[in-house]
Amino acid sequence: MPADAAVGRWQTENRHGVVEIARCGSSICGTLLSSDGLRANPQLRDEKNKDAQLRSRPLKDLRILQGFQWKSGSWSGGTIYNAEDGGTYGATVTVIDSDHLRLKGCIVWPLCKTQTWIRLR
Repeated sequence: MPADAAVGRWQTENRHGVVEIARCGSSICGTLLSSDGLRANPQLRDEKNKDAQLRSRPLKDLRILQGFQWKSGSWSGGTIYNAEDGGTYGATVTVIDSDHLRLKGCIVWPLCKTQTWIRLR
């Protein structure tokens, strides 16, 4: 798949969130558009962030994916921010086909979790 195949709106594996992936210079970045929590409370803040100064920022439109490099058919070397626990994890994004991508987030190798996201059309 080409590098730009990751660009678009994606529903997270558990169907609780929608993330928009866009090109950010030579990289990609992902923005949280909606989640169960945001649907219940659109003013939801980043209350679990480990940095106390960031806990008042809104979760809507928060950049949660960033810093990736295109290499060998995947976007790697980036990070994903998980607002549910306030943690930032190393991440790799691989587009499986035109409608599915695999996102792997790792605390440290081999402590990783992989999700398959579905493209929204």
